[in-house]
Amino acid sequence: MSILIGCIFGFIIWFLMRYLVAGIYTVDQNQRAVKTSFGRAERIGNLTTLDDPVSDMLSDDQKSRYAYPQVRVIMPGGPYFKWPWERIHKISIATETVNMAWDPEDASANYNNTMLEAVTKDQLNTGLTGQIRYRIAERNLYAFIFGIKNPYAHVMGYFVSVLRERIANFEAPPVPAEEGAHDTAAVIGISINDLRKNLRDLNEHMDQECTSSAARYGMVLDATLITSIDPPPEVESALAAINTAYNQVSSDISLAQASADQKIVQSRRAVEIETLRAQAEVEPLVRLANQLMDLKSRGSEALRAYVRNVRLALFEKAQQVFVESKK
Repeated sequence: MSILIGCIFGFIIWFLMRYLVAGIYTVDQNQRAVKTSFGRAERIGNLTTLDDPVSDMLSDDQKSRYAYPQVRVIMPGGPYFKWPWERIHKISIATETVNMAWDPEDASANYNNTMLEAVTKDQLNTGLTGQIRYRIAERNLYAFIFGIKNPYAHVMGYFVSVLRERIANFEAPPVPAEEGAHDTAAVIGISINDLRKNLRDLNEHMDQECTSSAARYGMVLDATLITSIDPPPEVESALAAINTAYNQVSSDISLAQASADQKIVQSRRAVEIETLRAQAEVEPLVRLANQLMDLKSRGSEALRAYVRNVRLALFEKAQQVFVESKK
């Protein structure tokens, strides 16, 4: 009898420790949790991610494919309690940084996850290095936990496909005619040079294209930073020679343009000086004409008196005077 009581007592203690005490849990500050009961997550009514602003970046076709139920998120704190048939899925929402060549399924891919390859528009196989900053989307935990088998591999595959498509079709922004009338970059047409000169535009394009990743896969790509673009070794020397020639041509064009601008400025200044000289010579004549017209308007006697006074002044300055006499 005592053995039976001991077994019962031991079973009760085991049950309490196994299913009640072990059912107490906490959630850290950088974590969020979702509770499932018999494998089904606790949901918020019939709401889906389409009712949340996280899906605003999706197109109409994408909204029909990426409609996930909204689940109840357990915030940091505790202690909380769960029953034996319930399970807690904890996810870290801290922002993390990984190499953009990282392959979650194959550690030897992309040169041991150090460099990503892509083909440019002129069929050159180039290497890309950089970083991706990401975090789990708190507003779409269902997609990350239950919607995708391996969300990290899925998101990295999506990012790589978008990046390779962009590089394969990348064209440098057009230069305004007044700024690039003598620019020879379009003649050279080397896409690797264009990519190197427009890394900022490429990074901004990737950020814009990946804004829908939170609604698609439950991961937010905070920023992408492509740090370098390296062509194949056999192409690097050719590109260096082309860049050197281009820089020399650009320098010669700049010097010629500066010389032409200087000559134009000098010509304009000479025209202004000659114009001022002509005005200085014409101005006394204009004033004299105005004065004579004013005297004429006062009568013929005033004009004759003025002419007589001018003659007397000239006679005083002259050393010899020749007077015409009538025979």
